Amino acid sequence: MIWTKEFTLEDLNKENKLCNNPFQIEFIEKGDDYLIAKMPVTKNNKQPMGLLHGGASVFFAETVGSVSGHLAVKQQDRAVVGLEINANHLRGVKEGFVYAKSKPIHIGGKTQVWSIEITNQEGKMVCISRITLAVIFVG
Repeated sequence: MIWTKEFTLEDLNKENKLCNNPFQIEFIEKGDDYLIAKMPVTKNNKQPMGLLHGGASVFFAETVGSVSGHLAVKQQDRAVVGLEINANHLRGVKEGFVYAKSKPIHIGGKTQVWSIEITNQEGKMVCISRITLAVIFVG
């Protein structure tokens, strides 16, 4: 298991509602080395052509990747912040839900790298993203 903090999905969703959550992201599953969340495709996260906005996909990936990184920080006096994120948009989505699954590529003392795969309701790849997080001292 990679998680260094004890948590429930209810804990994550309660905290997420207190933060900026304009796209109604909800954490729905956790495993020994992954976290899954879902996000509805609504008028609030679509671009003018009626498809899920690429920026919303990046927001979704960064949210799930950053939460995962926070839960996997090895030192208790550390936190994570984003250094870099990229995304390849592979398929459009007009309605329903999309799902993001984060898995670690590297969990180090100074950096973390996470892969986030976003799929549609049929399990088809919508976006593949990778985020690099800096592990910082918070005192």
